[in-house]
Amino acid sequence: MTGLATGLIALDPPLSTGAWYGDRELDLGLPSDWEVTVHWPRTPEPLNDDAILRALREPVGQEELAALAGGRQRVAIIVDDLSRPTPVDQILPHVLGELARGGIADDAVMVVIGTGTHGPSLAGPERKIGAEMTRRLRVVFHDDLHNCVRIGTTSFGSPVLVNRAVAEADLVIGIGGIYPQHTVGFGGGSKIVLGALGRASIERLHFRHPSVEGRQGVTSSFRKDVTEMAALAGLKVSIGAMVDARRRLVWLRSGDPEQYFADACADAIRIFGAPLPGDADVVIANAYPMDHSATFIRSKGVVPLTHARPGASRVLIGAASEGLGHHGLFPLTQGRGASLRRILRVARNVPPGEVGRLAARRLARVTQRTPRPPEAVSERRPIVLHPTTSGVGLPAMLAGMRVEPSWERVLEILHREQAKTARIRAVVYPCSPLQVLEES
Repeated sequence: MTGLATGLIALDPPLSTGAWYGDRELDLGLPSDWEVTVHWPRTPEPLNDDAILRALREPVGQEELAALAGGRQRVAIIVDDLSRPTPVDQILPHVLGELARGGIADDAVMVVIGTGTHGPSLAGPERKIGAEMTRRLRVVFHDDLHNCVRIGTTSFGSPVLVNRAVAEADLVIGIGGIYPQHTVGFGGGSKIVLGALGRASIERLHFRHPSVEGRQGVTSSFRKDVTEMAALAGLKVSIGAMVDARRRLVWLRSGDPEQYFADACADAIRIFGAPLPGDADVVIANAYPMDHSATFIRSKGVVPLTHARPGASRVLIGAASEGLGHHGLFPLTQGRGASLRRILRVARNVPPGEVGRLAARRLARVTQRTPRPPEAVSERRPIVLHPTTSGVGLPAMLAGMRVEPSWERVLEILHREQAKTARIRAVVYPCSPLQVLEES
């Protein structure tokens, strides 16, 4: 650590903030008398162009992309959106080069930015795929409520509606990241197709399967269902990536959507595994590199804070460059009628015979939890959300979190909450959306 100001020291190396909107270093000071532990991931060195090309030319479980492209007429490339940190702009030019080796011209390629139910970004596609690729290729933001066609039904009874450009392609490629995912363990592999599905299919995945309660495994019913959907959609090639705490590409695989996936998840756990907060007095989670909106700061960055002990102070950091953000199924601000909408979604997606069992499972989870004494519950501190872009457009209270744009005020809140603590122990998760906690 290095000196920052009287009584404060800066993290060295510093945290990052503002994914897709500057990706800058964050100069935040912590009191010099705190005992601070930072759980940095153990990431490899960033990949160069040769390493990226090697990953594409040494696919797992299938022929090279150039060979697969031979004789194809229409190629659809599904890429994840700005809610995920995958640097598609570094990968896509190499993919086009391999397609060209197989005889595919640029005008035969459509890039589908897989927004799922997130809606289009406030920024244009060039922020995700690069200015050159935006000029060269046809690009569309997926709309889960329009321009989707039904292509079949899975063995789970789930309807499969997919973006028309994907349905009409004779070669479908996915580019996405292997990131922890509450509903399905990890993103990546076949799950990339979810970003290009219609609303009915996405609803069925999220409200049909018990595994949405949180799994890090690769064999959940959600995973099996979305794998079937991907097969029906014709997903042939999956390109999986990992980034480090600076959003630099450090890991890449390509090939059959499922054949490398289990090993990829094991690598993610090894690289991004981190201990629980334990008895820390202050827990700080930085939502970079998934911090472009408050919606995803909350959904992707908050996990370490949910494991903080009663009485611990909790801080969530993120840029919120696009303000509140949007999620069609799980909005950050619920509004009137949210409970009714959720009940209706469950009712139309869970088989009638499963409703009772679903209720029993949830009741069992509640009754099996170790009860906390009333005094411990009362000491549960609210989360302080620190938007690094001054919180423009965010209310003072958001989804139960106190929004505080001033870091000085954040420290005042922490000192007040921990006034009776002789020596404050703080833990920092510098890229919490990427980190896999030990208990998972």
